[in-house]
Amino acid sequence: MEERTGGIKNHKLTMVDRGTVQMTGVNEVIAFDTSEIVLETSEGLLMIRGDNLHVNHLTLEKGEVNVDGSVDSLVYSNGKKTAKAGEKGLGRWFK
Repeated sequence: MEERTGGIKNHKLTMVDRGTVQMTGVNEVIAFDTSEIVLETSEGLLMIRGDNLHVNHLTLEKGEVNVDGSVDSLVYSNGKKTAKAGEKGLGRWFK
């Protein structure tokens, strides 16, 4: 996997048929269940919503995550996981 200057991992996301998502540049898995996965990536927070979501491959040392299931939406936010719960758009992620 290529890296940017300063050791920050490049973020790449590939989705096939709304059922398989492969990512690089993932720093941390913040939360997950079968309907929602929240990840901290080098490009900000990423929320994946859908049904029967499963993290089937996770290697944080390399920043790699693979997800299977039925993906309904992918939403990015520039916020960081340490943001206050009252900030616009992030409060609902940290209930």
